[in-house]
Amino acid sequence: MTNHEEPRRTSVLDERASALNKTSGPQDAEINYDGDQFDREDRAALRRVAGLSTELDDVTEVEYRQLRLERVVLAGVWTEGTAQDAENSMRELAALAETAGSTVLEGVLQRRVKPDPATYLGSGKARELHEIVEAEGADTVVCDDELAPSQRRALEDVVKVKVIDRTALILDIFAQHAKSREGRAQVELAQLQYLLPRLRGWGDSMSRQAGGQVAGGAGIGSRGPGETKIELDRRRINTRIAKLRRDIKAMKTTRDTKRSSRKDHHVSSVAIVGYTNAGKSSLLNRLTGAGVLVQNQLFATLDPTVRRTETSDGRPFTFADTVGFVRALPHQLVEAFRSTLEEAADSDVLLHVVDGAHPDPDGQIRAVHEVLADVDADQIIEIIAINKADVAEQDVLDGLLRRYPNAIAVSARTGAGMPELLQAIEDALPRPDILVDVLLPYDRGDLVSRLHAEGEVLMEEFTGAGTHMEAKVDPDLHGALTGFAMSAATPSDS
Repeated sequence: MTNHEEPRRTSVLDERASALNKTSGPQDAEINYDGDQFDREDRAALRRVAGLSTELDDVTEVEYRQLRLERVVLAGVWTEGTAQDAENSMRELAALAETAGSTVLEGVLQRRVKPDPATYLGSGKARELHEIVEAEGADTVVCDDELAPSQRRALEDVVKVKVIDRTALILDIFAQHAKSREGRAQVELAQLQYLLPRLRGWGDSMSRQAGGQVAGGAGIGSRGPGETKIELDRRRINTRIAKLRRDIKAMKTTRDTKRSSRKDHHVSSVAIVGYTNAGKSSLLNRLTGAGVLVQNQLFATLDPTVRRTETSDGRPFTFADTVGFVRALPHQLVEAFRSTLEEAADSDVLLHVVDGAHPDPDGQIRAVHEVLADVDADQIIEIIAINKADVAEQDVLDGLLRRYPNAIAVSARTGAGMPELLQAIEDALPRPDILVDVLLPYDRGDLVSRLHAEGEVLMEEFTGAGTHMEAKVDPDLHGALTGFAMSAATPSDS
């Protein structure tokens, strides 16, 4: 788009999080360039991204919303990938802004080799953004990257309104949705870690106070810089961070104890992971009737839910619903939510839910795999469930099923594909693998009960001397049965 073209504007989206559900409009012609040498017109243009506005056409029935919702303009820098990728990222940012409670008025993209180190967009484009902000009546600019403190300050000085970045936006959503004590502590820790290097003094808060021995009358030559307001804030934040880390460590002990109890009772676990708003909670409700909150919002689930169920042959296992992932998930959140994400790292099987109706499902899969690698959960058995198959394009589903042979197309809304998914989960769960042939006296009914509960009984016969059983068991139960073996135990061939 040249500078002389009229900007593309579309006022759409009257539902929460609908920006993610819309497909992109017609794309520009493919950009041909040699390395990072972009076309001159493309470099000079600040492209408007169509279809991002969430401003309501008719505000009569919800007029109160205009009093509390921030009116935002989105800004992004497109450094790599295709125009489709860049616009998908902006649409996701629009959905994040909606979830945080904002009205998206406009979105602009700047094509650059890398973001400007001073003002993110560059001084000229920052001035253009200021004109757009004034024309739209916006009070906030949201940038589609994590800004350095100096970038945010410089951009605010140009556009004259509040500037926040993608990380701050995600942290705000987490703060709204966290309900449990542990979830709130984790979010506050992430927020304080993000805020600490971004403290900014205003007016008197940066003035130096008298220090040293002035109060004692030492006079000239002994006055030193006292503790400024910003230094006091920094010390208080560090103190609060230390306390939150101690609290979270104590809560982690409780979570570890519960997880250890399940392992001691040989209960296998399946962790449901996936991109935010992919339908993880809906799938958990469909599989177990858990009754978990389901909303068409990003990060509706922050507090893990664990539900116990059984396989068709009676083996118990648990489903754990985890927090959703997102592209460029702030590292502060990954660190703060590490104890929660350990539900995935310590599971036996990962059920990776993918939104089949999303414009870029492959990008979602890559983003989830990056976070799983961060928490050392990338080596666990993974089953990919392509959700929303009832509304996804058939050619998209076919392509995903070809690229990911272990994937299964399902729909949490209609129940399609659920029997196949449950069978795949059962097949992936660990099974006892030590074959035993034992004769248990009738007064050891406790061991008979454990064999049925924890092992896989192959044969059971009641004799005059006791109960003759052949079964596959795990190492712990095998040790308890050592004195009752009729023949030497051997590893199973299966």
